[in-house]
Amino acid sequence: MRELTYYVAVSLDGFIAGPGHDVSGFLYEGDHVEMIVRDYRDTLPKVALDALGLTAAGDRFDTTLMGWATYAAGFAHTRDPYPHTRQYVFSRSHAQAEAPPGITVTHADPVDLVRELKGEPGSGIWLCGGGDLAGQLIDEIDRLVLKVNPVVLGGGTPLFDGTSGSRPWELDVSTPYASGVVVNEYRPS
Repeated sequence: MRELTYYVAVSLDGFIAGPGHDVSGFLYEGDHVEMIVRDYRDTLPKVALDALGLTAAGDRFDTTLMGWATYAAGFAHTRDPYPHTRQYVFSRSHAQAEAPPGITVTHADPVDLVRELKGEPGSGIWLCGGGDLAGQLIDEIDRLVLKVNPVVLGGGTPLFDGTSGSRPWELDVSTPYASGVVVNEYRPS
């Protein structure tokens, strides 16, 4: 069965974006980027892959899930950020006509869709963001990979939004980088 991995940058105070969906406080340079290129290349948008002269193999992730705000954050660069994966954008207010071919805009229940995707053949499923979608999928997440950035945003989009109750996690690996980013990998306890 395929795994759902929530792989995301987060601030020290638990936000995946600042006010107004601002992500400029996160570090895009430093020794942690080597790990991203090596281990999580499938999560790089096509514009970054092209700039680096790389391709994504789809061996870690072949499916990307995101909320509309996460999707819209990249509109300055592209409306098809991860064409090397199947892309699902969850929205209650936007329609399929607002996205290019290759991206599925869906009003489906995220839990139902994730359970269906997990039963299909393929590599992993990447939960790209946002916090509301992660809150809805918290019980379906098999792996949590947090790129903890040395910044306090003071507000914005929480890592998990709208969750009721708690879910314990067990730390598998914690890797600090000279950039100040610490990558923590968790599994449900």
